[in-house]
Amino acid sequence: MTDYTPPEQVGSPLARTEPAALNGRSFTAWPAWVDLSTDIVQYGPDIPTEAELRLLGNLENKRVLELGCGGGPNAVAMAKQGARVIAVDDSEEQVAHARRLVEREETKIELRHGDLADLAFVRADTIDVALSVYALGAVADLDRVFRQVHRVLRPEAPLVISLPHPAFRIVDAYGNPPILRRSYYDRTPIPWVVGTEAGSDHPLTIGDLFTSLSRANFRVDQVLEPEPLRATPRGRHWTEAMRWVPSTLIVRARKQGI
Repeated sequence: MTDYTPPEQVGSPLARTEPAALNGRSFTAWPAWVDLSTDIVQYGPDIPTEAELRLLGNLENKRVLELGCGGGPNAVAMAKQGARVIAVDDSEEQVAHARRLVEREETKIELRHGDLADLAFVRADTIDVALSVYALGAVADLDRVFRQVHRVLRPEAPLVISLPHPAFRIVDAYGNPPILRRSYYDRTPIPWVVGTEAGSDHPLTIGDLFTSLSRANFRVDQVLEPEPLRATPRGRHWTEAMRWVPSTLIVRARKQGI
């Protein structure tokens, strides 16, 4: 069995000194660049997990699509719960990490490297649950992604999304109390470089997200802004700004129509 080595922790906001660390790719890439549990789905740093939030339901024998699987911990966690998982990531490096993790954990997952909106390999109306954790913030055209996810989901099946909270992007995360450093309405892409990879994040407002989901014929039935866990010690991504501003936005939406 090949040993799994998690990606270098260059994506951790604590590994950088500039104030923008939590507002760029380093925070958006949270699930890809940290070593997470493979036993339960996690939605963001220092917030409740699927064990408490129960957004996905019983996954036994369910066909699950994960968009932006990163190094694979959530995909493996779902496979351990009996799901038949298809996991897609646009980073070849991350898919390679995920393959090693899948082998180490002795699970079975269909891993795909490609654009998150390129789902032609999935038949229409065959997916029971879709999940994306901290991945869609790096997508410029969410409408295209949501149209494809709508096509492959069964009617009324859920799409569960977590993102860096739009309000958290606008603060200096290292201030105590935090101070504003960017307009909430500034949609200028934020460039990032992590290791050998580079790209841009695409900030959006909560209204932008709802509009995009509605255009693709999704109905939102859950909106969560989880308070941070009270447990200590804190995770490596913790900053005091998380006491003041929600760091993660979680939305569950269900496919309407056909």
